[in-house]
Amino acid sequence: MNILAIIPARGGSKGIPRKNLRLLNGKPLIYYSIKTALSSKYNFDVYVSSEDDEILNIATQFGAKVHKRDISIANDKTTLDPVIYDCYTYAKTIENKEYSFIITMQPTSPLLKSSSLDNAIDKVLNNGDIETVIAAKDNTHLSWRREENQFLPNYKKRVNRQYLTPTFTETGGFFITRQNIISPTNRIGKNVELYILSNGEEIDIDTYEDWNICEYYLKRKHIVFVVTGNTKVGLGHVYNTLLIANDILNHKITFLVDKDSQMAYDKIASNNYPVFMQKENDIVDDIKKINADVIINDRLDTDKNYVNSLKELSLKVINFEDLGDGTKSADLVINAIYPEKQIFKNHYFGHKYFILRDEFIYSKQKENITNVKKILITFGGVDPNNYTAKILESIYNYCTIKGIDIIVITGFGYKEYESLKKFDQITIKKNVSNISKFMLEADLIFTSAGRTIYEVASIGTPAIVIAQNERELTHFFASSEFGFLNLGLGYNISNEMLRKSFIELVNSAENREYMSRLMKQVDLKNNRKRVIKLIQNVIEE
Repeated sequence: MNILAIIPARGGSKGIPRKNLRLLNGKPLIYYSIKTALSSKYNFDVYVSSEDDEILNIATQFGAKVHKRDISIANDKTTLDPVIYDCYTYAKTIENKEYSFIITMQPTSPLLKSSSLDNAIDKVLNNGDIETVIAAKDNTHLSWRREENQFLPNYKKRVNRQYLTPTFTETGGFFITRQNIISPTNRIGKNVELYILSNGEEIDIDTYEDWNICEYYLKRKHIVFVVTGNTKVGLGHVYNTLLIANDILNHKITFLVDKDSQMAYDKIASNNYPVFMQKENDIVDDIKKINADVIINDRLDTDKNYVNSLKELSLKVINFEDLGDGTKSADLVINAIYPEKQIFKNHYFGHKYFILRDEFIYSKQKENITNVKKILITFGGVDPNNYTAKILESIYNYCTIKGIDIIVITGFGYKEYESLKKFDQITIKKNVSNISKFMLEADLIFTSAGRTIYEVASIGTPAIVIAQNERELTHFFASSEFGFLNLGLGYNISNEMLRKSFIELVNSAENREYMSRLMKQVDLKNNRKRVIKLIQNVIEE
């Protein structure tokens, strides 16, 4: 069985002059159809038919064979049927073979994949009744036509798109014809099958707008976020990567979570991003299957073997909150929370690189620090040590006597609600989406030394911090320098000390005002642009 692919490429295009030779993402337009054809698993003959010597010369440089088209069939009015037939008769003479199938591939479909072309060929090979397979796109819409100066609908009843009779439009991707069908006036048999293209493959370049869309797709990278999130480490990594993903608009986004991160998987899936869970023993083997361009790790410390394995796959590597040996090989490291002991190129750390969510960027700041009428207790998505209950045990009676309201905000992974039942005068809010509102309304906040302290600082509400673990103790921003009362590791602090520290702060409006002023001196709202720019620089290198 022999297959011939013919790429018709006239030199006199008018919509976009010299279109077939114009550079699209650094390559002549005609390069893409030649590459797609030559990459087919069927290893067929590929001919470019043109009256233009420059096009023919470029085509040979990219590996195609050429047919000099007669000028009589190289004008605007000539259809493709005689062009394809003429090249077919020429090729079978030159190659001294008969072809079972002739494929027309127009250079105006640069996003077509070889896998789609091969699948279409499979379809006609596996069904002897099919005479022609044509690339098409779904064009089902509420459409109209014009007849005798009047516009008429092409539908009987106005319904949602999914209930309309499907309609399809041909693309220039491919037109597969059996040899016994082709003639100077025809390439289409009676039994026709459409192969529906999507995800950009269906785009034909007819206008400059089409050109720009194809340029976008060809420059588009695949960004894979590798994330950890569970009851042990919380969901801070998940929230951080979701923020970054929301700001990366020009590239494809996928998430991969490790096998212990079902919580992370559920949270990411609820935001409608594609997300996969680790299946292989080595997560690098999962990454290999995804066909990524850039890996963004937010999973605590990485080791050098892991990052070097990614670099050996020619991947760009970006790490967040990583103090491991893997940082030495990464292309970019951003540690907004934890300080680094050494200085490395492309490593950025400190509060200038913390990414605030939109609600904090646009939130007002705390103004009235005079009285304490409302307390907010929030310990992130998980609160693994159940500090929520510990704080309530320490301050509940005092607040009840003084008439101070207590609001508790629990996160996605908090499970210890039974321990809160005895505190019957508190208000519990679960997994809220507008926590900035509660922070602004509160007069004093209890929280851990994680990402939340930056959010608190952006609003300026005085806060008491207790660390969940040893690592949080290194969080340099959770200190008096930036307006926080940091009591250290929560499980080393007695309830009496918590109660005493709380009451002292409640009774000192001067101290609370000073804490708020120190917080608000730090500009956190412009950090997000700074971080996204660093990431984009790595992606686009």
